[in-house]
Amino acid sequence: MRFDIVTIFPEFFSGPFEHGIIRRAKDAGIVGVGVHDLRSWTSDRHHVVDDRPFGGGAGMVLKPEPLVAAVESLRLPPERGRAVVVLTTPQGRLFDQREAERLASFDQVVLLCGRYEGVDERVVTAVVDEELSIGDVVLSGGELAACVVVDAVVRLLPGSLGCEHSASEDSFSGHGGLLDCPHYTRPAEFRGIAVPDVLLGGNHAEIATWRRRQALARTWQRRPDLLEGVDLGEDDKRFLEELKATAK
Repeated sequence: MRFDIVTIFPEFFSGPFEHGIIRRAKDAGIVGVGVHDLRSWTSDRHHVVDDRPFGGGAGMVLKPEPLVAAVESLRLPPERGRAVVVLTTPQGRLFDQREAERLASFDQVVLLCGRYEGVDERVVTAVVDEELSIGDVVLSGGELAACVVVDAVVRLLPGSLGCEHSASEDSFSGHGGLLDCPHYTRPAEFRGIAVPDVLLGGNHAEIATWRRRQALARTWQRRPDLLEGVDLGEDDKRFLEELKATAK
């Protein structure tokens, strides 16, 4: 898989992609990441990429010519693989784990990092396939959002984590869409707080039940909205009813 990121600050990415899972995935040939300076597609001597908005108003808008030229230069032709062009913007659809799983199915993701007041709308019309937001917050630019998208997708690619089952057990993916359960490691007791006995007993069926119920409880307490999309069994429903009854 390949990511191609178009930005006016290519140096921003010199750190995030040189460590951890993304670095290992790059070294293993699992993913390629190209960072491209938008100014490379300008034709004027000053490499201008923005201008004042028509109609007035504060701020600047990224011009259509360099962005469209960048996409047309970088995007894979259909015969070479499935490609998608994504604009990171606060106005986009919320990027979540399902979106990450969907993007992981493409051969190439071209990420356009928005800046200033945004991009000329004709860029969206001409070359953008999707607009994605990492949350209801306005950032200085789309570079941080692009990092989030790349990290979330890369860890889903086979071999990137070194153990195939890990990503499937994360929050939103594991436990059928619930938040993850609590985790413990050695020592068995720390500052008077002991690891739950069930995790030390070696009974895998009891451990599985405990983890499922902890995931249910944590989701109900912290993100009850997620329960609407979870396929709950009868045991799950009984446990949640008991949990709600004790909380009253």
